[in-house]
Amino acid sequence: MATYVYETIPQRAADAPRRFEFVQSMKDAPLQRDPATGEPVRRIISGGFGLMGVGSGKEPAASPVPTAPCGAGCACHSGPRIPQP
Repeated sequence: MATYVYETIPQRAADAPRRFEFVQSMKDAPLQRDPATGEPVRRIISGGFGLMGVGSGKEPAASPVPTAPCGAGCACHSGPRIPQP
């Protein structure tokens, strides 16, 4: 179920539009009237957010990025250790 933002369409110039949220399936047609008042409405297109996963779930998880210098047993230090100045 998705939450959509709707706005009433004022019938008089002095009226201000009123916004409200309505939860409905993405398969449902947009509302034509406010369910509470019967006023005509339009759906407001706005930016949203979505959750995106990485990969298909079949690949192994990537190893985390180290936050500190790596130790002597890692692949980048397989040779002799050179002291840093």
